[in-house]
Amino acid sequence: MAHSKLPQLRRISQIFFLLLFLALLVFTSMRPAAASSGDIHMRAPVRMFFVLDPLVAITNALATHALYRGLLWSLLILLPTLFLGRFFCGWICPMGTLQHFVGNMRSEAKRGRQRIESNRYKRWQTVKYVVLIAGLVAAFFGSMLIGTLDPFSLLVRSIGLALLPAFNFATRALLVPMEHSHVTAIRTTGESLHTILQATVLDFRQAHFAQGLVLGILFLVILWASMRVTRFWCRAICPLGALLGAVSRWSILGLHKDASSCDKCNRCLLNCQGGDDPIGGVPWRKSECLMCMNCADSCPHGALQFRLFRKEHEVASPDLGRRRALTGLAAGAASVPLMRANTGLGKSRHDRLLRPPGAVNESDFLSRCIRCGECMKVCPNNSLHPTFTEAGLEGLWTPTLVPRTGYCEPSCVLCSEVCPTGAIWQITPKDKGWVVGVGGKQEQPFRLGTAFYDRGRCLPWALATDCIVCEEWCPVSPKAIYVEEAEVVDSAGRTKTVKQPRVDPSRCVGCGACEYACPLQERPAVYVTSIGESRSPSSQILLNRS
Repeated sequence: MAHSKLPQLRRISQIFFLLLFLALLVFTSMRPAAASSGDIHMRAPVRMFFVLDPLVAITNALATHALYRGLLWSLLILLPTLFLGRFFCGWICPMGTLQHFVGNMRSEAKRGRQRIESNRYKRWQTVKYVVLIAGLVAAFFGSMLIGTLDPFSLLVRSIGLALLPAFNFATRALLVPMEHSHVTAIRTTGESLHTILQATVLDFRQAHFAQGLVLGILFLVILWASMRVTRFWCRAICPLGALLGAVSRWSILGLHKDASSCDKCNRCLLNCQGGDDPIGGVPWRKSECLMCMNCADSCPHGALQFRLFRKEHEVASPDLGRRRALTGLAAGAASVPLMRANTGLGKSRHDRLLRPPGAVNESDFLSRCIRCGECMKVCPNNSLHPTFTEAGLEGLWTPTLVPRTGYCEPSCVLCSEVCPTGAIWQITPKDKGWVVGVGGKQEQPFRLGTAFYDRGRCLPWALATDCIVCEEWCPVSPKAIYVEEAEVVDSAGRTKTVKQPRVDPSRCVGCGACEYACPLQERPAVYVTSIGESRSPSSQILLNRS
């Protein structure tokens, strides 16, 4: 096939996989059709890109000493890289496609000679290999820190928790006034657009996420950096790209340079995406090439061609150096003990750190969770949010239940369905044991924590005012919240009977419905802590300890 056809095919491939990724991200929510049917399940393979991610597979295996579920599918990416080089980065990766698109925008930093010079190989491109080494060593010691920088985790976390909610808000802010317009044409247009978007890209509820602004700004900064330096993320930071670059040193497909035809015009550098030095007179850097084929397509003399089994001088391995390799090893080895030398895993850990149902023990959770945000995006009640300080620095952006914004739906196990690494073990509503009539004689349902009352704020206890909202909202059967009638004296000196709520800790599952529904919204009188959670044998109410 002529080289002129390859860049066109590459663009088609990039657009297809980017649209596929975005479609799966949009589907990572409970669509209105699923909600109306009462069958809360994922109907799309939303974990597909994570399952194909060799970085996730390798670090998960190192951290857990096991390969979770379908992560062996990552060999579909890893094995062809041994023969074709970093084709995944140039042809498939949606993060790479976004970097490619943004990097082609005009920028003052990339004009004329500056553009040519910026596309030459730079020593700072080895930073990604240092990041990879540090991440692999940290995974060996049981921490999935590398998941924070995985390109798919970055995309889902940034787009799903920041950009899509912002798009939802902006779209509804535009369409709702149109739907209420007195002009028939405007009203009809608004209603039609709202119906179409609601059935395709809009979420059925307006989600809000803690740190959504921070995540969105960080993502936009990365895109801005790509306008200044072509594919800055791919060249400098991406650990998946570093892994594929290291594997590609054995690839049999390479760049052939015909020195007799080259006139040093440097056109091959104008659109080079990887900074791999396709120009003549210097060795080609195989581990940096993204197989975009732009250099071969740009050469007016046909001096550049991609061939199999070529025998030319090249830099096959990453130009890392002993000092930087040792830096990566030391950073990875030191990061885990330093971050775990705090209260995150001890008795004084944050009491409001409520993990999703099915989550494994905290130390195992941190060795599996890649901070992808899939569980937060899919939660129908917007109850899961990224942590900040609640789980320590090591647990940054891992999921936690925040009952004030939403409670855990009794029949919902979507978070366990979409988790790609087993940080949230896949369970069924029967295993969860919260739904009446589902699960048979389920004696030990999954518990996220236990509810407690602040009697100084509770209306029946402190203000002699009737309120049984928490008892009405309690979803388990028999109810974990019960009321007892008591005679109290109000401010006028009258004796009245009110129903004062109490919690039965043997029935409470920590779903957070009571805290969510409490009328005292700024600081609810009932609150849920992690004590009594199923996943931790040590975090139990004292009298129930064995």
